[in-house]
Amino acid sequence: MPLAMNRDVFITCAVTGAGDTVSRSTHVPITPKQIADSAIDAAKAGAAVVHCHVRDPETGAASRRNDLYREVTDRIRSADVDVVLNLTAGMGGDLIFGDVESPLPLNPKGTDMAGATERVSHVAECLPEICTLDCGTMNFNLGDYVMTNTPAMLRAMAKKMTDLGVRPEIEAFDTGHLWFAKQLAEEGLIEDPVLIQLCMGIPWGAPDDLNTFMAMVNNVPESWTFSAFSIGRNAMAYPAAAVLAGGNVRVGLEDNLFVGKGQLATNAQLVEKAVQVVEGMGARIIGPEDVRKKLKLTKR
Repeated sequence: MPLAMNRDVFITCAVTGAGDTVSRSTHVPITPKQIADSAIDAAKAGAAVVHCHVRDPETGAASRRNDLYREVTDRIRSADVDVVLNLTAGMGGDLIFGDVESPLPLNPKGTDMAGATERVSHVAECLPEICTLDCGTMNFNLGDYVMTNTPAMLRAMAKKMTDLGVRPEIEAFDTGHLWFAKQLAEEGLIEDPVLIQLCMGIPWGAPDDLNTFMAMVNNVPESWTFSAFSIGRNAMAYPAAAVLAGGNVRVGLEDNLFVGKGQLATNAQLVEKAVQVVEGMGARIIGPEDVRKKLKLTKR
């Protein structure tokens, strides 16, 4: 597929994530106020979309408590800056086996399996404009942890999101996830315009080399809108790769803690850096209203 650079680019900021990053940077927001404030700062720096997880305010560990999502949502919506709200729906599919000789019983420390209704209950309560749908099961990082998303679970969650009027953002960690996303669209469980996030460099999904990235891009239907990011050392190079390939940009402390070698970043600083890259390529940064028109989002 010939490259067709995107000239009208929106930036998503992934504000905090669910990973064990709190101990590595004091800039990673933990409390609902910190998460909302960091999201608002990112919006002021140029992010049209903020993608939010929540954390236990006491421990910093990943959480899926509805009251925390509600507080983050209310704080962002009452801010003096407009931004598209994107809540994760990726929690509740964490499976951790015992060990290689005795995989069962499951390890209760970290295993968190919930049904489809429970996994999207905060989406039903908060009604963001976008929520994520991790479109496949994957051996995730190290040890015996499996991110679990069965076809039946994904079909049920996709239908619930669509029925709520919330746009799913398909999170694709490998080409098979894109294949299944096309199946969801064919079955009418997700509706046009379809939004895809290409998640690169996460062990053990698609590596972030450019050949693999273009294989992912080439599997995105032409009528769909995609964004892309990489974690770690290539995170701040990926805005250029995504725009050149025709996509949009995601940055944020969920994916990368540094704005330069040895320089811990805030979310706003990562967004500012991405804006510089995108505008330096001759593209235009678009805001939340343009994103709503493009993706037919319902602002609440």
